[in-house]
Amino acid sequence: MSSSASLRGLYSDRTTAWSFVSPPPVSNASSVQPPPGHPYQWSSRPAHNSIFDLSPQLADSADGIDTIHFFKTFGASVILQYTSSAIAMPWEVGKLLLQVQWVPRDAGEPDPTELPDDEDDALSDASNDNDSYFADPNATPLAGSSTLRPTDEQGYVVRRSVLEEGTRPEYIIPLGSANGVWGMIKRVGRFRGEGWLALWKGLLTTCISEVLSSTFQPLLRSLLQSLLLPRNAVFHRPPLFIPVLSQLITGFLLSPLDLVRTRLIAQSFSSRHMTYSGPLDALSRILREEGGLKGVYLHPHLLIPTIIDNTLPSFVSFVLPGLLASYIGIPISEETHPIAWGVAELSASCLGLLISLPFETVRRRLQIQVRGTAQPIRGCVELRPTPYNGVVDAFWHILTEERSDLPITISRRKRRASKGKERAGTEEQPPKEPVDEQGWMRGTGIGQLYRGLGMRLSASIIVFALALFSGGEDMDGGWAEL
Repeated sequence: MSSSASLRGLYSDRTTAWSFVSPPPVSNASSVQPPPGHPYQWSSRPAHNSIFDLSPQLADSADGIDTIHFFKTFGASVILQYTSSAIAMPWEVGKLLLQVQWVPRDAGEPDPTELPDDEDDALSDASNDNDSYFADPNATPLAGSSTLRPTDEQGYVVRRSVLEEGTRPEYIIPLGSANGVWGMIKRVGRFRGEGWLALWKGLLTTCISEVLSSTFQPLLRSLLQSLLLPRNAVFHRPPLFIPVLSQLITGFLLSPLDLVRTRLIAQSFSSRHMTYSGPLDALSRILREEGGLKGVYLHPHLLIPTIIDNTLPSFVSFVLPGLLASYIGIPISEETHPIAWGVAELSASCLGLLISLPFETVRRRLQIQVRGTAQPIRGCVELRPTPYNGVVDAFWHILTEERSDLPITISRRKRRASKGKERAGTEEQPPKEPVDEQGWMRGTGIGQLYRGLGMRLSASIIVFALALFSGGEDMDGGWAEL
């Protein structure tokens, strides 16, 4: 009995040996994604910031932000941004030059007053003009025999066509020689007045603008969210005006940098014809000659395109994915169906380019126009000699006075019948009327509004493919507009 009594203390009920306690409910409901149909509650987490994503321990420090580590991380972020901007800069330069290039509809048509193309006929005609070799050079030329070209008040020959080689300035790339971004990149690199280094014009300004935009836009978005929305507000869908408004304010504040960048890329790279020596010189001259801060920010030719170009793309990028996903019939989201949501974002990006790219082109055209007492810039491509009067006027003139079929092929005149054949009594058949084999793009400038569309679509597809095969959680983290 004593042995059995000693064993009773070691006995334990197996049914009560293990107990599973359910975890306490999470107090912060905003950190859990609500199921479909439930109201959406704004998260209190900070918005996306590239610096803190590069080094998350900056935000988790109990003693505050480490200053030395912060500046090291900021420098690494700047170097990374500068490198990525340098890689994409040649394509950006080629796209912008195609956007600002003026292609008149009558370019490529033969000039009736042009000298004959057949040099042999010209020489034979000159040899029969009453022994012109022994003629008096001081004699007054006969009427109708003069080949002098009209000149301006300074004595320069008046330019009759943008395709004339003799009157084209040496710093302008020949018109219509490139039909795409890659073609323009090659033309800039091979052109004597530009060179391959010209493909990185405006790189420093672009990098500074992108660093400031990627840093302050998320901070501004979080600030607007905390100021304009109640703390415990519950929404079925997040309000769209917060990200759109933050993008608009950021783009408005950085619009002078975008203006400087556009003019640095459009100007000639030759030191003889360069208008601005750098971004600081460009900004100071624009402020001094074009109305100061008021003229840079509030001029209608700059303010209205800035508002449209910064509002429309962000609005389209937030609205179109949800609209396209609603047509599928199955409620999808980024968390439940990441691949389907990525396809919806890709389709929305392509459709958004069709809507926003014409407004971007008009903005570039208006940015290269000077105002006030400033002298017109000498662009490396053909620029419209007459300025536009606004957004609507720019749209109208691009559609009605320009052509879209690039590259332009110059139609040459038929050779004339030589006088020897006429004396021999042989008659040539009259030349047939040339058949217009050019398409409808010759009569409209709609293609001018979509320069760089193929490059932008290709970039969106490549980014989507990289995000799809990488398998990251944030498939939209790499979306960027080139």
